[in-house]
Amino acid sequence: MTGILLRETVVKVPAVTLGFWLLKIAATTLGETGGDAFSMSLNLGYLLSTAIFAVIFAAAVFAQILAKQFNPFLYWFTIIATTTVGTTLADFADRSLGIGYAGGSTLLLILLIASLVVWHRTMGSIAVETVSSPKAEIFYWVTIMFSQTLGTALGDWTADTAELGYLGSALLFGGLLALCVIGHVTTKISKTILFWSAFILTRPLGAVLGDFLDKPHDHGGLALDRFAATAVLLGLMGVTMVIFPQRRASKAH
Repeated sequence: MTGILLRETVVKVPAVTLGFWLLKIAATTLGETGGDAFSMSLNLGYLLSTAIFAVIFAAAVFAQILAKQFNPFLYWFTIIATTTVGTTLADFADRSLGIGYAGGSTLLLILLIASLVVWHRTMGSIAVETVSSPKAEIFYWVTIMFSQTLGTALGDWTADTAELGYLGSALLFGGLLALCVIGHVTTKISKTILFWSAFILTRPLGAVLGDFLDKPHDHGGLALDRFAATAVLLGLMGVTMVIFPQRRASKAH
């Protein structure tokens, strides 16, 4: 196992392009509808659903680490796995454990920041271009899992507790994403900081969009079938990958 962690590999994460961001938003939205489909529509509950998705997530990360080259389908499958487990895990913490949206968001934000700090101190960089070893990949996927879980709790907090509703919350997070784009184009703010800020923000955006699709009319949603919405989003991701072919990020030197 130690030998595997120390082995240098190629970068197996995609280049950050328009297609990447479109796929990320679609994947996080799918994670919300897919997670809700298992925990609510199938009545499996948050804990059992989390256990199921956690196993899938662990297997996907293991396959990603063992892969010898960038595989866009494996990568985005792993992203979907992180966002589905993040959905049910956040719901379990917020609702079943009674931590609440604010408490859950705070706890997950602390875990996310801690993950980034430990990653940086251990590897020297948290830039995507440096994710070229199994050890860096583990930090990468753990950080993403925390960010996906945080996004669910944060999206629920703004939509419900802050009473912005699903569309109001989508406008809020969409606006914050736009600020990241403006910062990327017009300022000298670290591109790595802007990337992770945008990456984190896409999750609550996807969470509220997913809730808008599948929640009942009296909760402000469209009441679409969760499995149908998930299938449509999966198809949309497939079309997006055809229109915007994914290429691996260039390795940092």
